[in-house]
Amino acid sequence: MKIYTKTGDRGDTGLYGGARVSKASARVESYGTIDELNSFIGVAKSRVRDEAVLNQLKKIQFDLFTVGSEAATPTDKLFLANGKSRLQLTISDKEIEELELWMDEYEPHLEPLQFFILPGGGEAATAFHVARTVCRRAERAMVLLNETEEIRTELIKYLNRLSDYLFVLARYISKTHGEAEEFWNPSERR
Repeated sequence: MKIYTKTGDRGDTGLYGGARVSKASARVESYGTIDELNSFIGVAKSRVRDEAVLNQLKKIQFDLFTVGSEAATPTDKLFLANGKSRLQLTISDKEIEELELWMDEYEPHLEPLQFFILPGGGEAATAFHVARTVCRRAERAMVLLNETEEIRTELIKYLNRLSDYLFVLARYISKTHGEAEEFWNPSERR
């Protein structure tokens, strides 16, 4: 099987269900940004040695493929006549609550926030800060898609919670690696 199909050479692509759309469409932008986010999480993951964190990130990467597959499916093609989803997996409150549970486990180890944190730290923490900002962009793309084509709210909620998780994880990684956080404190002008 060849990796190239040449079907997108004119700037369009196929969605689940057969429709063809511009590669510049809001739908393609949303799942493309999710793919980019998944890759950035892979980069960050390559800098982590903590087995529990690695397992969480592996699960998140799996879930992002689930989010992306739903984002690539027009809503009118998402459900069969009997109301059952065409997709084997969809994001649910379970995955959102899982992210919340993981954050709740990390937060007691962190100092309370008093100021905004400057993105940085060591390689791993910095990579998670980058992944967090890409996640926010993926969330914005999903919100934009939802303005023109209805999507399930769980997708937006998942991305919102994931960006929070990535922020908490960046802080936790900094703490466990002994890296000091730097703050944006307007009263301490440099």
